[in-house]
Amino acid sequence: MSTTRHLINRQRRLAAAPPASRTRPGPPPAPEPDEQDHQPVQQKDRKPKPKPKPAPKPSARKPGGDGGGSGPRRVVVALGLLTVLFGGFAGWAAMEAATLHDTASTRNSALTDTARTSEVKGMVTQAVNSVFSYNYADTARTDQAAKKLLTGKAVQQYADMLAQVRKQAPTQKLVLTTTVTDSGVELIDGDRARVLIFADQRNTRTAPKEETTYAAAMFAVDAVHQDGAWKISNIDTFNR
Repeated sequence: MSTTRHLINRQRRLAAAPPASRTRPGPPPAPEPDEQDHQPVQQKDRKPKPKPKPAPKPSARKPGGDGGGSGPRRVVVALGLLTVLFGGFAGWAAMEAATLHDTASTRNSALTDTARTSEVKGMVTQAVNSVFSYNYADTARTDQAAKKLLTGKAVQQYADMLAQVRKQAPTQKLVLTTTVTDSGVELIDGDRARVLIFADQRNTRTAPKEETTYAAAMFAVDAVHQDGAWKISNIDTFNR
């Protein structure tokens, strides 16, 4: 009797329960054969992605090293070559200058022959005083000095320089006096010489009224030895 009641009660409970609870959940379905074979293959063939390598840290390079220091190194090498070239040129120039100096010293009697130097200095000084002094009342004296003491290019140079003086001298009663205050013989080479002249000039006018002016002059003359005397062959006033 109890057994029968127990069965009846069990059937009632089952009938009242939801359909899902009546069936016991079974094991999960097995995967298809191709999925079982393919899944491990994908995991087996898949390679891990490589990790990015860290950027290399910049290393300090010396100016003379490779890489970034190649530019300064080239500059240093170029400067070194220039130094060698300039050094070689300086040595060559010094040798040439010494050779020219020795040659000029050998040929320049002004550095070795004091007697001849004194002779050139005295004669050229007298020539300058004579030809560059002019008196309106005694023009023949200046003309004779010019003919005697000038030669070559200096003849025309002198005529051009005194043209204005000759023109104004009669009306202004002009007297021009040139006095050499100092001179220096730069070169004596055989029968040729060059002399630097420092002179004072006094210009006196008596008409229309008396007036005297003073001026200093500096110029150089080239001289040649002819007929036993040193004559002025060129007048250099340094005007270019």
